[in-house]
Amino acid sequence: MLVKTYAGALQGVDAIIITIEVSVSRGIMFSLVGLPDTAIKESTDRIRSAVTENGYKFPREQVVVNLAPADVRKEGASYDLPIALAILAASGNIQAPLLHRFFIMGELSLDGTIKPVKGILPMAIAARAGDFDAMIVPRDNAREAAVVNNLKVIGVGSIQEVIAYLEGSIEIQPTVVDTRREFYDSVEVFSDDMADVRGQENVKRALEVAAAGGHNILMSGPPGAGKSMIARRLPSIMPPLTLEEALETTKIHSVAGKLGSQARLMTSRPFRAPHHTISPAALVGGGTSPMPGEISLAHNGVLFLDEFPEFPRSVLEVLRQPLEDHHINVSRVKYSVDYPAHFMLVASMNPCPCGYYNHPTRQCTCSPSAVARYKNRISGPLLDRIDIHCEILPVDFDDLSSEAPPAESSADIRQRVIAARMKQIKRFKDEPSVNNNASMSSKLIRKYCKLDEQSMAVLRSAMEKYDMSARAYDRILRVARTIADLADSENILMPHIAEAISYRTMDRSTWDSPF
Repeated sequence: MLVKTYAGALQGVDAIIITIEVSVSRGIMFSLVGLPDTAIKESTDRIRSAVTENGYKFPREQVVVNLAPADVRKEGASYDLPIALAILAASGNIQAPLLHRFFIMGELSLDGTIKPVKGILPMAIAARAGDFDAMIVPRDNAREAAVVNNLKVIGVGSIQEVIAYLEGSIEIQPTVVDTRREFYDSVEVFSDDMADVRGQENVKRALEVAAAGGHNILMSGPPGAGKSMIARRLPSIMPPLTLEEALETTKIHSVAGKLGSQARLMTSRPFRAPHHTISPAALVGGGTSPMPGEISLAHNGVLFLDEFPEFPRSVLEVLRQPLEDHHINVSRVKYSVDYPAHFMLVASMNPCPCGYYNHPTRQCTCSPSAVARYKNRISGPLLDRIDIHCEILPVDFDDLSSEAPPAESSADIRQRVIAARMKQIKRFKDEPSVNNNASMSSKLIRKYCKLDEQSMAVLRSAMEKYDMSARAYDRILRVARTIADLADSENILMPHIAEAISYRTMDRSTWDSPF
């Protein structure tokens, strides 16, 4: 007897439908075909134990399991449940004539308990597109799958429960999530606020410009000046995620297995802060079983690299292409996948190994050659791709004391950022894949960043004095356009270009001089 059921396979951050065909006939062999990995091949033992532990007989006949399409590699233990149900139906152990109308995923324990699996959200999107009657998933994955509207999601805890549901002996209420209500109820909730940061007004201004235009930023300052504290509050002043961005971001975290049993749509922009011992593969993604890396987990959010020069050169250099292209293609012998990587890079560093070079009150103990070697750990091409360079100095006691006036809140800054972003969305409404100033191409820069004679003279003088690159020229114009948007100015004026130039203090030409 031949029985079909359906599951899904991940390809990057999307899923495709996999047809599971099971044929039971006379013979004694068990065959599993269709390019399965080791975890799927081992499913035979898990399925056999789960079936017998729940009072069913595993067929002592020839069983052929085919996973189609056969040229797509299938990975993981999430096929245990659909394979087990198809074997039981094909051998006549259960009566489930509508089994082919369900999209089923789940890993089996030896006693028949169903364990959660990764990537349920893209699977649910594929299931909705496939027009199935319902999707049967582990109970711990039910909320994650129910984020997808117009899809009936049945959460189950054991194979016995699934069989009873398919045979009609029990009813299981579908898991329902009001995605839009949950999203809009929590989209403005932040645990960190810029009001907690005393002083550092110039740094807050730099981060406001960065958030308004989607620009990358590098902060340099001594230990304890507040670099990490300020960086962690950047998502609180960025524009809120749209529902489409939230779904895309949640899908990536689902594939990586970063969502728990109470998973819901992500409502705040991700903030990823990997340690400087991270490998290039962990940063960009890949591996034996391909998974998104940190730059993809930071998609639509912030990638924070603290102690920037401490990262290996090989790790930092892999950032260069994603910073320009906003996606990463991971190509290996057995696979090639694309991961989105549209993130804001926020980096922080000490100015020297001891941390006190150019400090106003403390003496630096590093030799000039040691300071130069430390700074030169960051390549010129990578520095060129960072739009804003900002120096942080220690906070005065008067700013730290309780008598100091309260700092501006994230909500107030965020309103200005949103207003500037709305101007950019309107400006680039006819430009595909461009929605902020940081993404402008050279052609768009020439169109939207025209300068008057006074502004051009200031820019020419700075370019010649500091021997800046052509890429730095484009970066200055992009940042100046954002500053003008924050000032609600249609044209880029001389104060805007001057402020943008002040954010290029760490270009290679001035890299060896005091910040």
